[in-house]
Amino acid sequence: MHEKLARLPCALAIGGLDPGGGAGVAADLRAFQAAGAFGCAAVALLTVQSTAGLRRVRSLGPRDVTDQAAEVLRHQRVRAIKIGALGTESNVRAVARLLSRHPDIPVVVDTPMLPTRGGARLLETRATTALVRTLLPRATLVTSNSREAQALWGEAVRTVSEAHDAARALQRLGARAVLVKGGHLKGPNAIDVLAIGGEVIELRARRLRTGPIHGTGCVLASLIAGRIAVRTGMGVADADLIGAIRWAKRVHHAALARAVDVGGGMRVMGIESGGPK
Repeated sequence: MHEKLARLPCALAIGGLDPGGGAGVAADLRAFQAAGAFGCAAVALLTVQSTAGLRRVRSLGPRDVTDQAAEVLRHQRVRAIKIGALGTESNVRAVARLLSRHPDIPVVVDTPMLPTRGGARLLETRATTALVRTLLPRATLVTSNSREAQALWGEAVRTVSEAHDAARALQRLGARAVLVKGGHLKGPNAIDVLAIGGEVIELRARRLRTGPIHGTGCVLASLIAGRIAVRTGMGVADADLIGAIRWAKRVHHAALARAVDVGGGMRVMGIESGGPK
């Protein structure tokens, strides 16, 4: 007689491969594990990078990207999707079409465009319009730092008040919820601004003096997606989404506080499996 097998929910990341492991799908998979989800990944672009910075990017073709993701979606129990760096306009449009075939799966869209260090782009400039028009309307949640929100919205995001305006404006473009992160804004607290439903919520955390840390945006978005996959999956309510964001923020803040040195350049997130309940 066979014992009852454990059934794990999957979280799928679609993004870039960082061979140094600090960002991209490698970081996504660690974050999924911390949330208790089984991590899957489809690679949209290959990079030459390490904790010292991003040197070069080569995007895969849109069919290569969507074939990877579609195979996982066809056979595995995917309960949340996280979108990261896609590289090209054609990849953005292809991923948007893929998501349209799976409207019940919650989607967290992170919006990396430029690295913390290095000159290569993670998203072509001309792809920004396609991201706004085709991908944001598919998003359960969009996560952007203040610089990315400015690129998407077209207006400056330098203060918490302007972050409020940006979050509401991006939400009006079709995203169910938008989180504008406050790490690049000034002040003793890092204040993230969440537009959801008809309200705007400020999420405050004590600002840590850590210096540059690699992969922070990837990790936060993937912690949220992983938590959704494990706790709610299909049909996530606003209260569940807010709960997943608050949980991810706590885990993320703790991971920032214990960032580790892996051999030069920037430090990386100190993610631990499980995280606070």
